[in-house]
Amino acid sequence: MKIGILGAGAIGSILSDRLAGAGHDVMIANSRGPQTINAAALRGGARAVEAVDAVQGVAVLILSVPLHRVPDLTTLVEQAPTDAIVIDTSNYYPHRDQPITPIDNGQTESEWVAEQLGRPIVKAWNAVGSGPFEAASTEDGTDERIAIPVAGDNVDAKRVAMDLVEVTGLDAVDAGPLAESWRQQPGTPVYCTGRPASSIPALLEAADATAAPRRRDIVITAVQERIQTDSTVTGDYITRLNRAVY
Repeated sequence: MKIGILGAGAIGSILSDRLAGAGHDVMIANSRGPQTINAAALRGGARAVEAVDAVQGVAVLILSVPLHRVPDLTTLVEQAPTDAIVIDTSNYYPHRDQPITPIDNGQTESEWVAEQLGRPIVKAWNAVGSGPFEAASTEDGTDERIAIPVAGDNVDAKRVAMDLVEVTGLDAVDAGPLAESWRQQPGTPVYCTGRPASSIPALLEAADATAAPRRRDIVITAVQERIQTDSTVTGDYITRLNRAVY
């Protein structure tokens, strides 16, 4: 399958490596040019390309950029095939993205993204930290394999996304339509808590839309304070912290 990835940060680079390693034809791009893409993103055989080339003729287009950068991708996404499946991995953090009023007023992050792009999207890979993701085994049947929710309105597109999640070393759990994707946003019980597939439905059900922003901000404040004291912020610390706020 031909896959384009826009964004070569931690999650985008892991996706590039794993998906190419699984035999997919992967192109990855960022806003600074192919020469700036980390070699780790290319280990599996992916190609570093210009952003405009990463959307040409793809069956799947993965967006892995900070949420506030999504509107900047509209022109590029318009150049992807109309039947391409667009998968978004982003999350809303007001301290980084600046306040986005519709989301602050209750619109789901994913529906806001779809609105900006003018395309249907699937939400995946947003609820796992880069550390645990990097450490996850790609072998099927691993005990206590980390699972993540996948939300979307098109059943076929969501199935493709879930199949791709599986080959990247995570179990995929159907989280329902995009309107329910708030249940996997930062501050919810499923977000970056490293749970197995058997736990995901109950965690999604336990999500509290009112409490989630406050819990999200508690985690961010704790991380920022830890960084200021020169303490190491590991993937395990992030997982334990997200679990603790519930």
